[in-house]
Amino acid sequence: MSQTTLDDDELFTEAASEMREDVESSLADARAALPDSDDIWDVEADNTLGVLNALRSALDIGDAADHLRDAKKWYTMGEKADAFEDGEDLAEEIEAVEELFGDIETAHEQVGDLASTIPQLRSALEDAESTDDEADADADADAEAAA
Repeated sequence: MSQTTLDDDELFTEAASEMREDVESSLADARAALPDSDDIWDVEADNTLGVLNALRSALDIGDAADHLRDAKKWYTMGEKADAFEDGEDLAEEIEAVEELFGDIETAHEQVGDLASTIPQLRSALEDAESTDDEADADADADAEAAA
């Protein structure tokens, strides 16, 4: 084996190790940037809409998506270069974070849908109440007139 080949192999091993560290670091950053469980559980507001808006904000994954993208980018590069001796653990961790993102994004959408529905529902209920009040007033007036 020539000296050049040995140097290339050493450089490749070093680069592969750095790539793995980049993937692991980006995954750790993605997990750290996820919403805090207490932030989605302990929400304070004056009304239902306020709670829903606070929850929707708490469910924003923000920078976590960028960190996951970096992890996937470096993992893909490493896989294509066959740089990882054992990359299954990285693939599993990426998949687990992606699934968690999916759950958070689904909850975010559902809360957003509910937050947009609640004001409409409130308005419809208020209209129904005022219609009932008017009908009751008309019935009382008719009863008094008949008496």
